[in-house]
Amino acid sequence: MLVTLPEQLDPPRIKIPHAVIVRAPGLLPMLYKVSELADDLNVPERTLRDWLAKFGAPHQRDRNGHIWVNGIEFAAWVNAMRQQKKKITLQPDQAYCLRCKQPVTLVNPETVETTGGPRLLRAICPQCSGHVYRGASYDLAQ
Repeated sequence: MLVTLPEQLDPPRIKIPHAVIVRAPGLLPMLYKVSELADDLNVPERTLRDWLAKFGAPHQRDRNGHIWVNGIEFAAWVNAMRQQKKKITLQPDQAYCLRCKQPVTLVNPETVETTGGPRLLRAICPQCSGHVYRGASYDLAQ
């Protein structure tokens, strides 16, 4: 009786280095040896072998047991494994606090003029008491 583990059904997402994300779309539609692919992507060969074995990166073995990786399939796998950025939509009375890493409500905002730049709204973060800024073409501070 064959038992399928949950990891085999849906491999966990991993953090792909930025250099690999940038270089992967440039891979050619050909079969790469693991060492060639590691050189092209500038990652250690051991890391690449871990991705193949543990995280389900596409590969195939020939009858001699050599591992071959299709460049286009690997690029598609890298794109699928990327951690997508979370899109945060702010309300007009909110700003993003860089300390708390979350949107906060502007409490008693004041307008700040910058030299040659946009007007900013400045307020104090209610959670950490740091300054938060938000660019504004309107005056919410009134």
